[in-house]
Amino acid sequence: MGKFVIKETSTGFKFDLKAGNGEVIATSEVYNSMDACKNGIESVRKCCAGGIEDQTEEGFETLKHPKFEVYMDKGGEYRFRLKARNGEIIATGEGYKQKSGCINGIESVKKNAPEAEVTEAK
Repeated sequence: MGKFVIKETSTGFKFDLKAGNGEVIATSEVYNSMDACKNGIESVRKCCAGGIEDQTEEGFETLKHPKFEVYMDKGGEYRFRLKARNGEIIATGEGYKQKSGCINGIESVKKNAPEAEVTEAK
């Protein structure tokens, strides 16, 4: 079972979504308050059922929000970002050497986020 772990940073609060094995599968932006961070978690839960828009394919189909976007970063790695209904980025994934790893990361978010418990880092 996955879990959301909220951490306080020097400028606010952020969360990591961790899979059952403890690996981080998605990370948030930094929020100004704990409440805003918790709202971000709820947004991920609501939006993680969205489709996958593969921007690494030529002529890819543009999907409506919410959605996961797969793209290639400047370092040549595959990454994903989850966008909410309003188009805001609410979670991002790490870099993957293979597209299949990136897609597996998205599937892990879809599987873990809806039921993940929320904890605060010690």
